Amino acid sequence: MKIYSDFAGRRTRQIIADLAALVAIALWIWFGYTVFTLVNGLAFWGLKMEEAGSGFEGAMTEVGNTLGGIPLIGSGIRIPFDGASEAGANLEAAGVAQQEAVFQLAVTLGIGIPLLPILTILAIWLIPRIMFIRRAGRAKQVVTAPAGMDLLALRALTTQKLSAIAKIDPDALGAWRRGEPEVVRRLAQLELRSSGVRVADPV
Repeated sequence: MKIYSDFAGRRTRQIIADLAALVAIALWIWFGYTVFTLVNGLAFWGLKMEEAGSGFEGAMTEVGNTLGGIPLIGSGIRIPFDGASEAGANLEAAGVAQQEAVFQLAVTLGIGIPLLPILTILAIWLIPRIMFIRRAGRAKQVVTAPAGMDLLALRALTTQKLSAIAKIDPDALGAWRRGEPEVVRRLAQLELRSSGVRVADPV
């Protein structure tokens, strides 16, 4: 697998693009985590509600149990305290629900906000890099084949700019059909260079 071009200028641009893309992705991940942390911090109030409800419920239950032990009148006295204990339980449950809702919102925002920018970066940067790696790998395989140079020259005739082909030979196609070695070599090198592959002596 060939990750970078053999040619210094293009290789430098690829390395800079890779670093820039990775830094941008890292920054968006950090930003998403920061949003998550800030939003999730709002769950503090839900935690306080839960603690207050739990404490109130426990206190009312304890008082109700204590007064409920009084003979004859205990069962009647504890009724209000049981109701207050239930209210404390409801407050506790509301605090838990608030924490869960805040956490879900924090996760949604923490993931959703950086997701689109990261996908955009991947589309602009990663897809072309994968295409380059595949093309460079195929070019390295083809150049070692018996008729690899002819095939690369033919591909150059069909994919490269006409101005670049004309610089090699005004009748490059005819030269390729006649099998002129120098024209075939230069056409193949043109295709190899566009694939990021350097071959010292491809003939």
